[in-house]
Amino acid sequence: MQLSKTHFLKGDKESIAHPQRRQFLQKLSLGAGLLTTIGMASCKKDNDSNPSMGVSLGSGDISVLNYAYALEQLEAAFYTQVVATPYSGISTGELKLFTDIRDHEIGHREFFKAALATAAIPTLTIDFSKIDFTKRDTVLKTAQTFEDLGVAAYNGAGNFIADVNYLALAGKIVSVEARHAAYLRDLITPGSFSSGSDIVDANGINISMTPAAVFAAAGAYIKTQIDTNTLPK
Repeated sequence: MQLSKTHFLKGDKESIAHPQRRQFLQKLSLGAGLLTTIGMASCKKDNDSNPSMGVSLGSGDISVLNYAYALEQLEAAFYTQVVATPYSGISTGELKLFTDIRDHEIGHREFFKAALATAAIPTLTIDFSKIDFTKRDTVLKTAQTFEDLGVAAYNGAGNFIADVNYLALAGKIVSVEARHAAYLRDLITPGSFSSGSDIVDANGINISMTPAAVFAAAGAYIKTQIDTNTLPK
């Protein structure tokens, strides 16, 4: 899904205008049935936080959706910054593609936020102070890391999802994340879009990561403390 620049709220580069929840879900081809299912689950208010442990992701499928929502917040924030402050020498084509990726990630983020409703975790505090956004190599490498991490995270969380509608949603989103990852790898090293034993095993299957491993890697940028103890094991 590609969102035009008119979707953004004036003065807030990380937000898009909030259409009606039903319209947003229909744009992602999920339909009213999934909206009702998520809405009923979110009414359980599973995201109560324990100050000593951090923000709770909730329980069951809600915890997995909040897990994905946290990662989409990270990615959306990163690409918003990339587009807002393009690195030195960025080409028109690269800026266009980074803008498309930004819009995809914002779409994913806003979908989870709307679908989870009151069960959604709050907006996370993100810190990119260690990233030099003026350097192409740094931005591309970080983007590759985030996209590979996202794909591995969705793959690792798939077996925890009980509701087949949620699983179908995850499959649609991870396929887009994989397209991003392939594009970025090819920008760094032409022809390497699907290669690398760090992402694809000998059987041609993309690797997966546990939530604990994913948050350990993302923790350098997500400053909000998150309690992952309720995630399915």
